[in-house]
Amino acid sequence: MSSGPDGISGRSLRSRILVVDDEPATVKLLLRLLEQWGFADVVGLTDPTEVAETVAGAPPDLLLLDLKMPNMDGFAVLEAVGPLTRGSTALPVLVLTADATPETKRAALAAGARDFINKPFDAEEIRLRVSNLLDTRHLQLALKEHGDELERRVRERTHALERAQLEVVERLAMAAEFRDDDTHRHAQRIGNTAALLGEELGVSRAGAQRLGRAAPLHDIGKIAVPDAILLKRGRLTNDEYDAVKEHTVVGARILSGSSSPLLQLAEEIAETHHEHWDGTGYPAGLQGEGIPLSGRIVAVADVFDALTHHRPYKDASPTGEAVYEIMCHSSTHFDPTVVAAFESLDHAALVAPAVPPHEEALHAGPEVLAGRGREPVAPGRFARSY
Repeated sequence: MSSGPDGISGRSLRSRILVVDDEPATVKLLLRLLEQWGFADVVGLTDPTEVAETVAGAPPDLLLLDLKMPNMDGFAVLEAVGPLTRGSTALPVLVLTADATPETKRAALAAGARDFINKPFDAEEIRLRVSNLLDTRHLQLALKEHGDELERRVRERTHALERAQLEVVERLAMAAEFRDDDTHRHAQRIGNTAALLGEELGVSRAGAQRLGRAAPLHDIGKIAVPDAILLKRGRLTNDEYDAVKEHTVVGARILSGSSSPLLQLAEEIAETHHEHWDGTGYPAGLQGEGIPLSGRIVAVADVFDALTHHRPYKDASPTGEAVYEIMCHSSTHFDPTVVAAFESLDHAALVAPAVPPHEEALHAGPEVLAGRGREPVAPGRFARSY
């Protein structure tokens, strides 16, 4: 780093220095010395009441401050600029005082002063102390700048990893739904409904967002269910239904052991979204609030979406009838509090979330494109929606 003729670094010479002393002669002398040493940005004040406004307009890199002044002494000035004298890049204050008692020094240090020079002062001592304080300050600023840059890079890397993780989660969810969802948007709709229900139930915004991202993995375990069972058009045998129910255990096993909060939540959902409020669900027969809230939320979202969309083994039900089915099973299959929250949502928007027109045709199933209606599911007969 280049330096001036007096050995002061070029960066320090570009520093802004504020001199505050009620004696005009002292201020004039200090300004002349500083300018002689190469400092170009120096300001002098004889009225300490102007310090706060001056500092707010252009914060200095160094404050040379007298303690004994009328109207507002140096301690009051230190209090006024207090926030600037604390922290890793604190404004250094060089106190100029004729009172060299230990009590005064201790009080000034406690108030934020960094160094002292006794009056009458020696010019060379002023130069050395000013240079040392400014070099230290700029080193601290450089360290902070470096730390900020590292933090920025870490944030960028973390965001990149999070985006990659979310992409993997989305693709896993798509793989789970690929075989039995004509539109391939079941996972997206489940996530959307789960997030809205979470917000309606008082879950934090971040928590609801995480719920919306984890919920699409609720049926990841279906990759272990044979097509002959999963896509069967007729009624399932008891053995076949037992095989379908295993998808909750398989899904939880697939997602287990992760340190990611998102995948931990997805594991919880995969395992519990078929538990029933009255304890008749599977795989563990959990009951009431013994079922995690995430599982209770996704249970409602999953059944509603299954009812309102065509599957290889069933036809779609009208939205109103699907809502009626959900309401009828409040306090048996579903948590009544979650059902009450579901009742307040825009159900039509849940069935068909907005998608770009060019994507709608690509993802819609043949029945959607043809516009043909289907026979509704009779009340109480939606076991395979589970």
